Amino acid sequence: MIVGVPKEIKNEEYRVAITPIGVKEFVRAGHDVLVEMGAGLGSGFTDEQYAAAGAQVVPVDEVFSRADMIYKVKEPLPGEYGKFKPGQILYTYLHLAAAYARELTEGMLKADIRGIAFETVETANGSHPLLFPMSEVAGKLATQNGAIHLQKNHGGRGVLLGGVTGVPPAKVVVIGGGTVGTNAAKVAVGMGARTVVMDNSAPRLTYLDDVFGGRLETVLSNETAIEKEISDADIVIGAVLLPGGAQAPHLVKKSMLKNMKQGSVMVDVAIDQGGCFETSKPTTHSEPTYVIDGVIHYCVANMPGAVARTSTIALAGATLPFGLAIADKGFEQAVKDDVALARGVNVYCGKLTIPSVAEAHDLPYTPLDKALA
Repeated sequence: MIVGVPKEIKNEEYRVAITPIGVKEFVRAGHDVLVEMGAGLGSGFTDEQYAAAGAQVVPVDEVFSRADMIYKVKEPLPGEYGKFKPGQILYTYLHLAAAYARELTEGMLKADIRGIAFETVETANGSHPLLFPMSEVAGKLATQNGAIHLQKNHGGRGVLLGGVTGVPPAKVVVIGGGTVGTNAAKVAVGMGARTVVMDNSAPRLTYLDDVFGGRLETVLSNETAIEKEISDADIVIGAVLLPGGAQAPHLVKKSMLKNMKQGSVMVDVAIDQGGCFETSKPTTHSEPTYVIDGVIHYCVANMPGAVARTSTIALAGATLPFGLAIADKGFEQAVKDDVALARGVNVYCGKLTIPSVAEAHDLPYTPLDKALA
């Protein structure tokens, strides 16, 4: 199989889908790898390193025209839709269920490709192996960025997260106790903040209480509890994921903002799935925030791109085994052999094969087994 790796063109996205080590693994398995010129520079990987690993370093049009599989990090942008060939494989993050992703969804269907979304690859035990590494990164960055924007020079309240002698620490409320929330809490606790984690699973909260040794507070999540906890919070982190790539629920309503502190910060890590705050809208690294009712919103859709080298190495390591399986077996056989990959298929040759996305955009849904028949 010919595997093509284009340079990411999303605003300030510095990650790349594959490292030179990954190239070596594909080449060792008998496949050809095309890497766009300069694709890895943002993550610290040069064209010479890719060439030494066995890749062909070529212009972007050659990547798309020759490759059987396009291996990316982020969803294609409109300028890339027309570059796909019918039947071509796309292997990347897609997040099609978000309300703003209807154009992307229709673009993928029109392109007549076979698309696997990293975020919906799900093992039999319900874990998301290709979402996990970026959830770790995003969770840690959420607290870090929240602390930065809490500073007065960034428009915040001017509060130090850990406080100092005689001055209490900031309060951080993390909504969601999964991978993102746990990592956000790790950083918040480590920086000395008063940290509250909310989740609707009592067993999960019990687990977190044990793991953190009582260094954080746990609260069962419901609308009333959320409104109470965020009213005196300095940072609120939305860390809610619904399985199957579904649209995130709006857990913080606009009406709640009027009771929050002026200059407090909300960080929505679920923005790729539409956001878990009613007032969320995607932002970029160049313009990361906006203010509603005196509350700063940080909703960067590709947050891990800011720490591109760490993110690339982590993500490429997780996606490589599945990518090799697709290349070795071919798309159809790979998804038949692996339930996790099958759950990752979002579009197949003009058909939408994931129910959550079909429901989100009121589009026809075709079960994968019927699409493959």
